[in-house]
Amino acid sequence: MMTKNNIGKLRSVLCFTVITLLAGCGTNKPSPTEMTAATAYKMVDENATTETQALLANLYEIRQQHMLFGHQDTLAYGVNWEGEEGRSDIKDVTGSYPALYGWEVGGLGINEPVNLDKVNFKDMQRWIKEIYQRGGVSTISWHMYDPVSGKNSWSQEPSVQRLIPGGDHHEKFKQYLDTFVAFNKQLTVTNEAGKEVTVPIIFRPWHEHTGEWFWWGKGHTAEADYIAMWRFTVDYLKAQGVHNLIYAYSPDRGRISLDNYAADYLYGYPGDEYVDVLGIDTYKDMGRDPNITVAEQKDGFRQTLEYTVELANSKHKLAAVSEGGWDGLTDENYWTDRILDVVKSNDKTRQIAYLMVWRNANKAREKRDHFYAPYPGHVSADNFKLFHKDDFTLFEDQLPLMYK
Repeated sequence: MMTKNNIGKLRSVLCFTVITLLAGCGTNKPSPTEMTAATAYKMVDENATTETQALLANLYEIRQQHMLFGHQDTLAYGVNWEGEEGRSDIKDVTGSYPALYGWEVGGLGINEPVNLDKVNFKDMQRWIKEIYQRGGVSTISWHMYDPVSGKNSWSQEPSVQRLIPGGDHHEKFKQYLDTFVAFNKQLTVTNEAGKEVTVPIIFRPWHEHTGEWFWWGKGHTAEADYIAMWRFTVDYLKAQGVHNLIYAYSPDRGRISLDNYAADYLYGYPGDEYVDVLGIDTYKDMGRDPNITVAEQKDGFRQTLEYTVELANSKHKLAAVSEGGWDGLTDENYWTDRILDVVKSNDKTRQIAYLMVWRNANKAREKRDHFYAPYPGHVSADNFKLFHKDDFTLFEDQLPLMYK
């Protein structure tokens, strides 16, 4: 089995072949037993940068042996601190940053200098570049303000039909997308060869659409209109020269039945040619539901992972837990018992490439307890150290070269 200590040794051997074939150079169809990252994926963006292709390929190669752990806003603030450079609640507990960093660009489009959680966009851009230079991975979601009503993402106006091609606010929608294009243009760094490259990003737009809480969600927009908006978003960004994105689809598990998983999950699916990662946002399976036992919750989580992986494999996509967690974390053995034990339970569940938990709100600023990862002194901190040390999980200090 590949360990944290030797996983990097395979990267230089595999990456050239993987990237070349990802770009479409292979001609012979392999048998299922010969399927590799190189042949399994046709990226959404046929002009994706070399570094972006490498990231997707390496995520595929790592899966089943390892899973990246991620945390939202981890560099911006923690439960008991804010604005201290170099800090992270994850690092404070384990000595390492997470492998995956979640960022949110809600606020772009309305000329705000900060996002909806008060993270400065310029700081975010700087952090994303620093993360790349350290070898970490960034993912971005977008709680877009409604371009029609001007309200936030939790507006329930039926606006999507007015934003897609033919709608009376379509030009304004393009203006909002242009703000992301401008934001993304600032994510450039100079590599060791002196070449300017744009940092690869796992981009997760229009998330949790199976729920009704966002203006793009089920009940406020027709399925066909949601699909049209997703497809236009991807096509428009590519047409504007954005080629550093891996596109992640992420419905919410709370509105998906285990008895009807595939049909519920694929509601609004924009098509294989528009998706690179099949993610699942799940709080229901990770601690939120107080009406079921721990054993029942773990079993539901296991089934969620299995079904997501099955769908991903059938479409030759990567599977991930794109967002989730338990607000408050009262179980001292949560990380090994309720997360790691489930993810490692069988060959299917082990194929989850990454798992990201939500943010640790700053208690002094927000006047509440709202956190999804441990911090020093938290009841689950010691258990999280075991989670970090386990050979299956990857944090930033354990990552192989992800962009080569």
